[in-house]
Amino acid sequence: AGVADRCTLVAGSFFESIPPGGDTYTLKDIIHDWDDERAVAILRNCRRAMAMNAKLLLIERVLPSDGEPAIGKMIDVTMMVQTGGLERTEEEYRVLLEQAGFGLRRVVFTHSAASVLEAIPA
Repeated sequence: AGVADRCTLVAGSFFESIPPGGDTYTLKDIIHDWDDERAVAILRNCRRAMAMNAKLLLIERVLPSDGEPAIGKMIDVTMMVQTGGLERTEEEYRVLLEQAGFGLRRVVFTHSAASVLEAIPA
C-alpha cells in the first residue's frame, strides 16, 4: 500500500516489551482477549514504550453500561469461553487504562460494532 518505507515490522511479545519511539500505538481486538491482570500488563508495556506526546488507540467493542442489547455481549460469552477474556464497558476500559498509567481522552463510536478508545499518558 505504499507505506513500507515508512514502517518497521518488529516481532516480539507485548507481555515482554513494546518497541519504543512510536507516536501512535494501535491495538485492535487485543485487550478483550485477556483478563484484567494480563490486559493491564500489556497496557503498562505500551505506556513504558511511549513518550508523553504519544497516544494509544484501542479498537474494541465497548459494551453499553445501561443493560441495552449489544452484539458485544454475545462476543463477551465467546471470549470468556475461548480465551478467558471479556468485553468491557467504557468505565471498565477507563479503569484498566488508569491502572496502566493512561488517561482515557475520548471514545469514538463508529457505525460498526467496534469503537476507538483514545488514551494518552497520564
